[in-house]
Amino acid sequence: MAMLTTDKTIDKDKKVDKSKAAPTVPEPEYPLTTMAVVAPLVGWLIPGGGHILLKRYARGILLLVSVVAMFLIGLGMQGRIYKPNGGDILDILGFVGDVGSGALYFLARIMDWGNVMAANAAADYGKTFLIVAGLLNFIAAADAHHIALGKKP
Repeated sequence: MAMLTTDKTIDKDKKVDKSKAAPTVPEPEYPLTTMAVVAPLVGWLIPGGGHILLKRYARGILLLVSVVAMFLIGLGMQGRIYKPNGGDILDILGFVGDVGSGALYFLARIMDWGNVMAANAAADYGKTFLIVAGLLNFIAAADAHHIALGKKP
């Protein structure tokens, strides 16, 4: 690659005209900090935990109550907890949604909750509640990441 130089000189030092010099890599506007990594991980594992860690107590408690309530309502409606598999694409997407609940998902798998294959409308709605609880928690973890970076007040 050819380097961009200029014939313009300033004094006898032969300095390069900065307006025509090779572009430099700009520093990131929002530098990655430890808290920007830890907050979303804690927020994924414990719903609302990332916000509480960042001292956004009201938002964190609201997220905790919302995700846990949706998860428990889904289990109460006999919703199915998806297991990891490589089969049907809808099962894979259901698993990704369920895993979004963090520790609630792992607790449900350990306690063998949501392992019922019920064939009624309530169970189908329960499955949806479980998936949406996980997806809401993913969004909350991303929000905690943006707050920790300083992109969001």
